[in-house]
Amino acid sequence: MTTYTCPKGHTSSEGDFCDTCGTRIEGAAPAGAPAVVTESPAPASTGGACPNCGAPRAGAVRFCEDCGYDHNTGRVPRIDPPPVSAPAGQWTATVVADPGYFALNDIEGVVFPADAAPKTVPLAPPQVRIGRSSASKGTAPELDLAAETGDPGVSHSHALLTLSIDGTWLLSDVGSSNGTWVNDEEQPLGAGQSRTLKDGDQVHVGAWTTITLHAP
Repeated sequence: MTTYTCPKGHTSSEGDFCDTCGTRIEGAAPAGAPAVVTESPAPASTGGACPNCGAPRAGAVRFCEDCGYDHNTGRVPRIDPPPVSAPAGQWTATVVADPGYFALNDIEGVVFPADAAPKTVPLAPPQVRIGRSSASKGTAPELDLAAETGDPGVSHSHALLTLSIDGTWLLSDVGSSNGTWVNDEEQPLGAGQSRTLKDGDQVHVGAWTTITLHAP
C-alpha cells in the first residue's frame, strides 16, 4: 500500500489530507517511495456526501477535501477570529460659568451669568478647538464658549486640545488675548506652550469659564 508523509511527520494512507491529524498534504512524496507514482491508482468509490458542506466523499477518506470535516469525529476545523479590543472610553469636559474664577478676575462692567447651567460635552479626537464662533471671522471651534457660557473674554481662537498617542490630552494656548490658565497656577500658558492634562484638571479661560476634564 502506498503511504504519504504529512508536513507534521505522520504516515498517511491518504495523499490529500493526513488521516492522523487532518493536515493538507500538498505535493508530498509517498513515504519510502519515489516522488512519482508510476502505477495508475484504483478509481475511488463514492462514500456519500459530506454532512457539513455536501461535497462528495471519495471512498473512505477521513477528511472532506472542501471543508475539512472529520468523518470519524463529526467535527469541523474551527478558526477562531482574532480578539477585538473594546474601544477605549471617551474623555469628556464639564464647562461651567465659574463664580470663583470670575471673582478673581474682578472685571468691571461685566455681569456674571448666574443662571448659566454646567454642561458636560464629549472631547472628540484628534483635536478640540476652544474659542468663540464668528461668521465674520470664519471661526467655528468645536468647544464654542459663545454658545456654552456666553463668555465675552474668550478669544475667537483661544486654545487647542490635542489627543496624544498615549491617550492624554495636551492643552495649548494659540495666542489668546486674556490667557489660558491651568488649575491654580499663578502664570498662564504662553502662546504656543503646551501642557499635558490629567483627569480632574481645570482649564480657566475668558472672564468666567472653567473647563474640567474627565478621563474615561
